[in-house]
Amino acid sequence: MFGECHAHIFMNGIDYHRAVQTHKVKADEAAVRSALDAYRKAGVTFVREGGDPYGASLLAGRLAPEYGIEYRSPVFAIHKNGHYGKIVGRGFDTLKEFHQRVLEAASEGADFIKIMTTGLLDFNDHGKVTGTPVDAAEVKEMVHIAHEEGFAVMSHTNGIYGTRAAIEAGVDSLEHGNYMDAETIAMLADSNTVWVPTLVTVRNLAGCGRYEDSVLTQIIHQAEVLVRLAYQKKVKVAPGSDAGAYMVPHGKGILQEWEAFRQILGDSGEVKEWLKTGEKEIRDRFKRK
Repeated sequence: MFGECHAHIFMNGIDYHRAVQTHKVKADEAAVRSALDAYRKAGVTFVREGGDPYGASLLAGRLAPEYGIEYRSPVFAIHKNGHYGKIVGRGFDTLKEFHQRVLEAASEGADFIKIMTTGLLDFNDHGKVTGTPVDAAEVKEMVHIAHEEGFAVMSHTNGIYGTRAAIEAGVDSLEHGNYMDAETIAMLADSNTVWVPTLVTVRNLAGCGRYEDSVLTQIIHQAEVLVRLAYQKKVKVAPGSDAGAYMVPHGKGILQEWEAFRQILGDSGEVKEWLKTGEKEIRDRFKRK
């Protein structure tokens, strides 16, 4: 079984607002244990967390050994104020403040640093990403600061500008990476960055009625093209479902992610080994030095 390389334990896969209320005052142990138990039942023994502002992932890291799970967490994600990311972490205005956030994460037990460099997909306008991406020069310095403190960097990033900036900055993993193009995939192939495409975050939305299926189908198709190209060019790729996101359940999410890869690339030992190699990169890099 694959490890889950991208999850948010505070989210419940059903209702984001209800999830926030569950943990807002204090990280809810019962909810965290329920999610961890779902991973155990699915045979998942490794989880890499994407962070939250409520302490849920920190609690999960303490409880995970009881469930036979190796849990890695940034504690919280770091975003630039005025840009996307508040829902999963803490903000900064200056690079000096960013450095302070890195030190805070370190003092609170982070295994690595998670940064937010762009917004989300705009499901009402295919090809667009919400908000304004963080400037490439600033992203480069953010990654440099985190690396200097001894941490690997996980980067939430979409769009051509954002993904290229993240790759050039030397992020250790690129999360989502929607709307890349062939040139960006070539950059990934020449880099040491691991791509975690979180395919089911969009695929599971098809037919749910929340968004237009015509838009979702285009996003899904483009992601499939990029995954095939990444496989051909031997890009480092690891499986992660964004478990906890709407319609992506804890435990089952990573099983669905593997099924998505199988549908796109075929059910072969070579594909499985490719993803296992990417997962090993995540396991080896994203731990406290």
